[in-house]
Amino acid sequence: MTLSCFELGERMLAVEEARAAVLSLVAGPMPPEYLPLALAHGRVLAENAVSPHDVPQCTNAAMDGIALAWPDEGVEKNDFQKSPETVRFRRMMEIHAGQAPTAPLAPGECAGITTGAPLPPGADTVIMREQLAEEESADGARWAIIDTPGRVKRGQNVRQAGEDIARGALALTAGTRLGAPELGLLASLGRAEVAVHRRPRVALFSTGDEVTAPGQPLPKAGIYDANRYSLMALAAEHGAEVLDLGILPDTRNAIADALGRAAAEADLVITSGGVSVGDADHTRAALAAQGELGFWKIAMRPGRPLACGRLGPRGVPFLGLPGNPVAAMVTFLQFAAPLLASLQGRVTVETPQLVAVAEHALKSRTGRVDYLRGIYRSDADGRLWVAGTGAQGSGILSSMVQANCLIEIAAHRVSVAAGEAVTIQPLFRYP
Repeated sequence: MTLSCFELGERMLAVEEARAAVLSLVAGPMPPEYLPLALAHGRVLAENAVSPHDVPQCTNAAMDGIALAWPDEGVEKNDFQKSPETVRFRRMMEIHAGQAPTAPLAPGECAGITTGAPLPPGADTVIMREQLAEEESADGARWAIIDTPGRVKRGQNVRQAGEDIARGALALTAGTRLGAPELGLLASLGRAEVAVHRRPRVALFSTGDEVTAPGQPLPKAGIYDANRYSLMALAAEHGAEVLDLGILPDTRNAIADALGRAAAEADLVITSGGVSVGDADHTRAALAAQGELGFWKIAMRPGRPLACGRLGPRGVPFLGLPGNPVAAMVTFLQFAAPLLASLQGRVTVETPQLVAVAEHALKSRTGRVDYLRGIYRSDADGRLWVAGTGAQGSGILSSMVQANCLIEIAAHRVSVAAGEAVTIQPLFRYP
């Protein structure tokens, strides 16, 4: 990306072009660090995880019951058959999870076994406890009686060694974000710690003399600072460590000083407000004094004004988001979220997308991408439907609260009619 306002900043950029330019601001992910597995939730793997052993390590029982060698087809069962309707095996031992079998089984013998216990040599099948009866003969021998041998399939209820992950196999690739299943998988490999990329530090502040911190008296012409709290939460949800720099007065010097300090501490600097063309919008001028300005106009709604550039001697990426609450959140999701994914070494940085059917007509305008707040649902046939949340003004923050997705209407579409397909971006929501 050539960071010149004459090459990028003076023309309207398509969303895809702007996203690619933002991603080009970073050369690679954060360096790795080693963490205990218990502290690695939400982090991104910095190296491939290869299994040092078979998982599971031993062929084992998937259910409580008996383990035995079930005869091949064509082998007569009459040698150990009680009647044409039942088959019996002599119960030779009991094997519990965590115990190694003490001896192999001969034909006609079985072992009592619990879930997870290793199969003894000679066994290939497990029959669940509910399908068995027991009998003890006069000489004290114990027998397991199978009432319905025709239902038994050789190899049933057995987990083979290495059927999950074979020894030497790639278990997880570098760039995988570690959630609950991934942490369990790493634990099954015996990993006590793991190499993950360091969390990117995001310095975030709001600008504007009209912006007031929550908890303070609200001036007649003031507004409470909703953006900073929404953006801090979004940054945390996308894996960042947040540095809250508060609210800055709307002066060029104050903003320039704050940008300089932020660039010394952070890996990404984000502001909200002060990036449009108004006389009191000083962020772009302060950015030019502290670094380089890339562009600030994008063909999208909400969120047309967006400043992008680098700060300080390290070239720290900078994003100046719009001041309207919804516009700030939408532009964060389209540009800051992929950048944070890239800084963490994520394999995929694209925004997740689905296709749904519009429940009613949706307004748009050609030449720009519209992001409407929507609510999607699945019908009885599994088909996705989506409806707007109502008024779509970029200052209506309640529309984001109601929404569970953004409806993305491509720049070439004049509108979306009821019944037409449209792209949606699901929004993260806590249950």
